[in-house]
Amino acid sequence: MKFILGVLSTLVVAILHSTIILAADLPLVESGKLRRNILRSELIAKAIALESFAYDTPQRNRQIGTPGHNTTVNWLKNTLEQYGSYYKTYFQPYPMLLHVAANLTVNEKSLEVYALGMSPSGKAKGPLVHIPNLGCAKSDFPTDLTGKIVLISRGTCQSAIKVAFAGSANAMGAIIYNVNNPLYSSMNGYSLQKTSTPEGPYVPTGGITKADGLDLVAQLDAGVSIIADLSTETVNKTTYNVIAQTTGGDQDNVLLLGAHTDSIAAGPGINDNGSGTNSLLEIAMQLPKYSVKNAVRFGWWTAEEPGLLGSTFYVANLNQSEINKIRLVLNFDMLASPNYIYSIYDGDGSAFNETGPPGSAEAEAAFQNYFTNIAHFNYTEIEFDGRSDYGPFLDVGIPCGGIDTGAEGIKTVEERAMFGGKAGVAYDINYHGKGDNLSNLHLGAWTEMTKALAHMTALYARSWESLPPRNVSLEAKRMAMEKRSSGGGFGERENLRHV
Repeated sequence: MKFILGVLSTLVVAILHSTIILAADLPLVESGKLRRNILRSELIAKAIALESFAYDTPQRNRQIGTPGHNTTVNWLKNTLEQYGSYYKTYFQPYPMLLHVAANLTVNEKSLEVYALGMSPSGKAKGPLVHIPNLGCAKSDFPTDLTGKIVLISRGTCQSAIKVAFAGSANAMGAIIYNVNNPLYSSMNGYSLQKTSTPEGPYVPTGGITKADGLDLVAQLDAGVSIIADLSTETVNKTTYNVIAQTTGGDQDNVLLLGAHTDSIAAGPGINDNGSGTNSLLEIAMQLPKYSVKNAVRFGWWTAEEPGLLGSTFYVANLNQSEINKIRLVLNFDMLASPNYIYSIYDGDGSAFNETGPPGSAEAEAAFQNYFTNIAHFNYTEIEFDGRSDYGPFLDVGIPCGGIDTGAEGIKTVEERAMFGGKAGVAYDINYHGKGDNLSNLHLGAWTEMTKALAHMTALYARSWESLPPRNVSLEAKRMAMEKRSSGGGFGERENLRHV
């Protein structure tokens, strides 16, 4: 505990020092100067703090709704408020149904089950019916499920749609079973990913393992009658996005930097995404030494792990005028993977054939220029698929970019030659596991990625010269919003991680 107090004291001293600088005339931010402010020791100090927020609680994680996550968001807000008038800092509350407890018996045999967030509390008892074809189409479901409980595989589409189709056929409850996909986390903390959906009403829903699910499917296919007895408890809790924007700079031309603050249930999430959270915080703590020409907004998003919920909520509550002010979103999720690569979001679609709104290609080019001509590091590209919190911004026509160091993917022989490490091994073997802690970070990679973030912050805080003209960006946003208002575009981008 003395060590933790010492770490937090160091952070307070840094804050006070930055506050004093505000009294002087501030020089315009420069990439080289801001990058030189980034110290590995400060990143480590913040990682120690986040890890303590998790390990000092019975849950030992920073999942939404837990004391570990609540402490995280309060710490962020309190830290930024120490900078006085340099930032306007606030919470954006997001009320949602979170899982509490569940119980399931099938033919009086107990199975492990978790209540799914966003689904209602309740009790359901009746015959179990297996839904084929993943349940992503209404035609997969019988027209009348009155008195019955459905069993559905996770995958392909959001579980919200599957449960809503069941509800529209008058099912009493639903059970979702997991699949072996490295993109998918445990059912503990899983959610329906939507507050509501037009396909139908939600019913009490539990999540079980793949093994238990396939066993039940096999029994049903063999003609065994199964009576399921499901009870779930969810509770309405409020979680928070943390927003801080410079009061200086052009408030109508905003650079938005984002990272999510929550972990999954298995561990403290110090790479995913304590690394992004803390890199943003370190930039935010160093930026008050400088002035900016364009406003810089920091967004720490809640509830990414259950399905990009915090960022989706934020975007859904922006009007067109506010959307138009955001010139570029840069997302930072997993910056310290132990078997790292330096990967840039493929905004121009040259590697994966999926492009973003005008400005996304230019953001990728700016990162490429940084790695090639300034940092002198190799880099590769990653799919521009909206897998993280930039996805909701893409869907309203806002250009996006970002970098990461890899998650569950396997390092290739070619990547080993470029970055070192071990071929045939995941970039982060502790991804979504209890070992995602400080001891398993690559501190050198994390420091370099934070410096890349600092470079991009300085670049766009000074000028939008490298992006397309504002009228091009506005037209893309207008078209995206028209598509959204007609029932498409918003939230429709394929995102296999969060189904």
